[in-house]
Amino acid sequence: MNTVWLHSFCTLVEVGHFTKTAERLHMTQSGVSQHVRKLEQQLDVELLVRKGKQFSLSDAGERLYSEAREIIAALSDLEQRVGEDPPYEGEVRVMSPGSVGLKLYPQLLALQRKHPKLVIDYRFAPNRDVESAIADARADIGFITSKSRRVEVHSRPIAQEPLLLVTPAGIENPSWNTLVSLGFIDHPDGSHHADLLLSANYPEFQHSNLLEKRGFSNQISLILEPVSMGLGFTVLPAHAVNAFSKPRRIKVHRLKKPVNETLYLCVQRQKALSKRFDTVISEAENNL
Repeated sequence: MNTVWLHSFCTLVEVGHFTKTAERLHMTQSGVSQHVRKLEQQLDVELLVRKGKQFSLSDAGERLYSEAREIIAALSDLEQRVGEDPPYEGEVRVMSPGSVGLKLYPQLLALQRKHPKLVIDYRFAPNRDVESAIADARADIGFITSKSRRVEVHSRPIAQEPLLLVTPAGIENPSWNTLVSLGFIDHPDGSHHADLLLSANYPEFQHSNLLEKRGFSNQISLILEPVSMGLGFTVLPAHAVNAFSKPRRIKVHRLKKPVNETLYLCVQRQKALSKRFDTVISEAENNL
């Protein structure tokens, strides 16, 4: 059923006059009459009992008005709500590697606590999964540690974080032979991090895959656990290292040639950003 016709009919019933209804709806009087006739033809009933320029509602007209006014009011409310774009209300789906989340997630929870109608849905995943989620609209905002190459994803640098070599606590001067002897504790971004930092500081380094792997963890809070037990070394961003609960059992080494990891903000290329997304992005830029 045409909602424009319904709106004209309901307005006519409420105003009680064709000419005044036309003025209110910015239409001609014949246009209002035409909308009513089209409704009557579609429903195959008489809605108005016409008496010259006056009219009253038929039984069918009474029933239609009773139902239609609620529909028109609901549609008007829906139109208003759809048009609203509050900056501190609604769900925001965020994804990032765990190392980024360790620092950012508590900040976003603090933002939600300040604005309870803003709902933060935070997922931890490797770079590739974050990119896929943004491209497929399964996440609204993503943070990754390498620039996206997917055409559906727009990425821009948002922050930098130092990469750190981490060994068991007893290692003072980590030579290349020492690292080879220790072996590598891998994680989802381990190869990427090791390639960046070790290639800049150790001429002997060729590729992280040539290092003997002594363990793997995809839980960011547990990656340093085997390192603290003397089972190997790893490379992690500073905020992941700073979050480890047993700092005395590890040794953090800042090498001669510092290497920073660039963090990229990702959003879907064709998607317009709502104000609540801008709120979360602004919070991230201020805290990363």
